[in-house]
Amino acid sequence: MAGGLQYTVPMPEPKSPHAKPVYTATDLEAIGFDPGRDLGYPGEYPFTRGIQPTMYRGRLWTMRQYAGMGDAEESNRRYKFLIANGTAGLSVAFDLPTQIGYDSDDSMALGEVGKVGVAIDSIEDMTRLFDGISLDKISTSMTINATASILLALYVAVARRTGAEVKKLSGTVQNDILKEYIARGTYIYPIPYAMRIVTDMFAWANDEVPEWNTISISGYHMREAGSTAAQEVAFTLANGMAYVQAAVDAGLDIDRFAPRLSFFFNAHNKFFEEVAKFRCARRLWASIMRDRFGAKNPRSWMLRFHTQTAGSTLTAQQPENNIVRTAIQALSAVLGGTQSLHTNGYDEALALPTEEAARIALRTQQIIASESGVAQTIDPFAGAYYVESLTSDVEQQARAYLDRIDALGGMLRAIERGWVQQEIQNAAYDYQRAVDTGEATVVGVNRFTREEEPEIPIQRIDESLERKQVERLRALRARRDAQSWQSSLDRVRDHARNGANLMPAILEAVESYATVGEIAAAMRDVFGEYQESVTI
Repeated sequence: MAGGLQYTVPMPEPKSPHAKPVYTATDLEAIGFDPGRDLGYPGEYPFTRGIQPTMYRGRLWTMRQYAGMGDAEESNRRYKFLIANGTAGLSVAFDLPTQIGYDSDDSMALGEVGKVGVAIDSIEDMTRLFDGISLDKISTSMTINATASILLALYVAVARRTGAEVKKLSGTVQNDILKEYIARGTYIYPIPYAMRIVTDMFAWANDEVPEWNTISISGYHMREAGSTAAQEVAFTLANGMAYVQAAVDAGLDIDRFAPRLSFFFNAHNKFFEEVAKFRCARRLWASIMRDRFGAKNPRSWMLRFHTQTAGSTLTAQQPENNIVRTAIQALSAVLGGTQSLHTNGYDEALALPTEEAARIALRTQQIIASESGVAQTIDPFAGAYYVESLTSDVEQQARAYLDRIDALGGMLRAIERGWVQQEIQNAAYDYQRAVDTGEATVVGVNRFTREEEPEIPIQRIDESLERKQVERLRALRARRDAQSWQSSLDRVRDHARNGANLMPAILEAVESYATVGEIAAAMRDVFGEYQESVTI
């Protein structure tokens, strides 16, 4: 065929077992739909229609593009490129050694420095990362979990150095360690100690950085691991409940810390299911916080969330198709009422995005915001027969999972038993089998394929960056004051042992030029390391 193209013969799509061809008012009657109870108004309980009365008519979602690669200087250049192209918030990707608490010169870091995100070892790296960026004038999200306390301390320390008003810092640190045990694996400490670090951050941030979101409870990675939409909602909210309970048990006032909780969801391919997922998640969380935990402040009932389009749906085959996938996914997040959004680069199945791919991803959001008209009306799907039925269906499935988790003794016990992990693995297997058999279509992969794939320019990380990063780290160690450095690490160990809040000690350590790996190791000395032991 001309041009080397070979297309498979179109076949009818399989019918979803959950969807009917036509929905009517009878379907809403069947689920007992009550607009006053189930919808309300935007900005009012149960927040099905959104957490703000005016939603995007008052303020658009934050266009927060995720980026980080190589060293601090290279990532800083990408942030300034994104800001110049109209992004409204930064989102920092860290490399694997930083995520699991190893410095760039550690043998465990060999070959991984700067590969999947930026390498951050010290306050000097963090200063270079945000050079020329006013931290009190931009919102920053940091995708970091096991070492979240250290990276937040570094951010605050840099803000102090640059004269930014710390109490006005805004942003989010992911800090969702439970999903690491479930889906990602970048954990360090045993679960009880990891939960203590989380609640220490809640308590400290209440006073020191009151505008900061101290956790982003993340369903995204569980969906990337293969969960269904209903599992994503249920397991994310169950993790949220575990954090709330841990904070309450630690003596924190729920109506003081809960308004700063935030969430992170995936925007996947099934457009209407995703819109329904976001709407039902808000409704469920409002009920959980008001009725189960007894929170009194309406802001404690609000589920505020960031969304990222689904990396697991991106294909290396015909990567330009990913632009379309990302646009549809982003639109579902907007119509679902997200507070901020990241759109993936079309080339991310191959490598970190190039500048051109990052620009197209950002333009996708800007076109949705400025040209589509969808921001003019709040929750336009409200009352739609199909969407309301689907919202109820996803909610019922999620509630069934939450009931099962309660029966297992709560989310911590369900994770320790491996039950959550197994449910996700089963769902992932079912989907992959559907793709392999052709029951589920992936355009360009198992249908509408091409004989030859064109070359796509990809982002490449300079191999010399690892050597330079290691040299800078060793130079810092040679010139820092050994006495203040050592005493600060001793204080971290003391706080870990005696139960004092860890954050002041960690902040002192980063300001004394202790490195991420050294501070993580000081806590390892006291807490030990988590060893996975799964029994079903």
